[in-house]
Amino acid sequence: MGQIFNQYSAVWIAAALTLAAAVFVFRHKPRWQELVGLGVIVAGLVAAWFILHPVQTPLLENAQKVREQIGQGKPALLEFQSPY
Repeated sequence: MGQIFNQYSAVWIAAALTLAAAVFVFRHKPRWQELVGLGVIVAGLVAAWFILHPVQTPLLENAQKVREQIGQGKPALLEFQSPY
């Protein structure tokens, strides 16, 4: 459970903030402007997730292709990152 929370902590935080905004908006009879604002926040968070979430590189399984593409015999700085 801890690993899931750690890997998806941004999602959990966004969900908690969205829930807090929804509670704030719905604590009284919301006006349409408030509902539109809440919808824009939710749509923005969903769009940000689809744009910014990490994806696996297509060359992950083929180390020989990676070796051929980097450096061409010259020193190269490699940065390895986990998808999470």
